[in-house]
Parts: sequence; C-alpha cells; structure tokens
Amino acid sequence: MQCCVCKEKPATVHLTEIKGDKVQKVDLCEACAKNKGVNDSSFALADLLLGLGASQEIDQSAGGVELKCANCGFTQADFKKSGRLGCPECYKTFVEGLEGLLKSMHKGTRHAGKVPEALRRTRETVDRMKTLQKKLSKAIEEENFEQAAALRDEIKKIPTPVSEPAKA
Repeated sequence: MQCCVCKEKPATVHLTEIKGDKVQKVDLCEACAKNKGVNDSSFALADLLLGLGASQEIDQSAGGVELKCANCGFTQADFKKSGRLGCPECYKTFVEGLEGLLKSMHKGTRHAGKVPEALRRTRETVDRMKTLQKKLSKAIEEENFEQAAALRDEIKKIPTPVSEPAKA
C-alpha cells in the first residue's frame, strides 16, 4: 500500500476517521507521517481524537490569545497534548472552540443521557396512576359516579410499581 501524500513510499502509518456512516482511511509513509506530526511527541492528540484541524479551530476561537482555565490552570496547549480537559470549568473557558468540535462529533452540544427501560416504565406507570387518581377525585367531586367507577377499574388494572423512582 502506497502513501496517500507522496505516493512513492510504502505506507506504514494507517489512520481511520469515521464520520456518521462514512469511513475515511489515510495511509502514510514514515516521512509524511512525521511531516504531519503523527510520530512526533508534540502531535496533538486532540487532532487525532477530534479530527485533523481540531487544534486550529480551538486556536482560532481564542483570537490568538492563549486561554487558561481560572480553576485548574489548564491551557489550550494542555488540551492539545492530552485530548482532555482539566476540570468542569474548562468547558466554560474553552466553550467557543469546543462547541464546533462537539457539533461535528455528536448530535448536539448538550448531554441528554439515557434512562434504563425499567425505570422509564416505572415512571410512566406512576405518572399514569397519578393522572387517573386526579381524574377519579374530580369525578367523585362532580358526583359523576359512572365515570368514577370506570376510572377506579382502570386504576385497579395498572400493575403497582415496587417503589416510586427517586427524583434527582
């Protein structure tokens, strides 16, 4: 396999980038890889993890000024070397550069999380039970006993959850 850059020497460094459903492979010889900074110890891990050009995007967002986290002292250079941030405050400090990177990697810039299926079902059951109980109380208050009986029967059919989920 030949180097993608010089097209002369055999490729010894192989990089793969996956974006969505597209896979892009780059094969480089040792010389071209070194020229691109891949074998160099100063290679920006952020570039590898976030796509080539990631560190430039962070630099451009700062307007040429070296940003530094007030909380932990982490700098852009530290992020480029490690590919990680130092503390939660770093996200606020480097927000402009990170936003574009996160959008290109994920669906959005805010973590939505996941809920286990059993917990989701329990929450839905508890919410449904509360809604039916409110309707039942209103029907009794209005002396609509036929509707109240139907609601009572519907409530009895709902399986009772083991415990109500704790609210975080």
